[in-house]
Amino acid sequence: MAQNNYQGTLQKSSNSGFNAKSTAEEVIKGINLEGKIAIVTGGNSGIGLETVKTFTNAGARVIVPARDIDKAHKNLAGIPNVELEELDLAIPDSINSFAEKFLLSDRPLHLLVNNAGIMWVPLRRDSRGFESQLAVNYLAHFQLTAKLFPALKKANGARVVNVSSGGHQFSDFNFEDPNFLHRDYETLIGYGQSKTAVNLFSLELDIRAKAFNVRSYALCPGSVGETQLSREAPLDLFRKLGYVDAEGELLPEVKASLKTISQGASTTVWCATSALLENLGGVYCENTDVANLNADVSTIGGVKGYSLDETNAKRLWKLSEEMTGVKFDLN
Repeated sequence: MAQNNYQGTLQKSSNSGFNAKSTAEEVIKGINLEGKIAIVTGGNSGIGLETVKTFTNAGARVIVPARDIDKAHKNLAGIPNVELEELDLAIPDSINSFAEKFLLSDRPLHLLVNNAGIMWVPLRRDSRGFESQLAVNYLAHFQLTAKLFPALKKANGARVVNVSSGGHQFSDFNFEDPNFLHRDYETLIGYGQSKTAVNLFSLELDIRAKAFNVRSYALCPGSVGETQLSREAPLDLFRKLGYVDAEGELLPEVKASLKTISQGASTTVWCATSALLENLGGVYCENTDVANLNADVSTIGGVKGYSLDETNAKRLWKLSEEMTGVKFDLN
């Protein structure tokens, strides 16, 4: 059996018993997370919040880093076993401060869920000049994972779960101009590139980290209608994509295809807890199972081979170290 998922060699259904309609509650049934410590970025809203609730209901202690502490306090009120910490993924020093504080607690980290992300945004750059979707959706989580790696190793059985998207099919990773300095900016191209980067990172991280009993996964939660991801999206863009009618109302067939929050969180929870993945890592998952390869770029679903390419995965790792100035402690 293949020992890694380069070129998607492991992208085959695990016969999980779940599907696109499965919920986080169904996935976690019978699983005990007592004594486990998790960090969930973006854990104060949407599928991140549902993931936090699911983990805590199973007994885990969950740290939720948030940029807006007041909003997070309100959204997390009444949920037991939660710690709230300040973190702005757009600010590298904030990532370092959060990670350093956690490491000072001398606790292991069993589950790191890199869930937070942005989409449909106009061209913005962070303080380093990096395009915002690449910076927040990928580079921030590369840096956070690297900084927290000592705690992941300490767990002696940790998982890193990176929330990607079927939107990775919008773009391969552009190594010549990742920050749109010399090409026209298109928001979906920027988003697709950031999620392809997430897939490549998840693949390469698993290969490099499994010697320390740390496994890595990427996943697509599906189209979930109750998140804030599209809050900045222009209506004209949704019209062009055929999602809404002339009045801006979702088309019935689009609305029917949307997942609930719990269905959207199910694949995250499955990647974090399924016994079927104990000896399998670096895979891209969707609909609560390992996804199949899909070479047809005209159809949504599955995973595109370019986002699991060995050469690109290694090249992106090196570039990410250069862009962030951060390296993993792989000793």
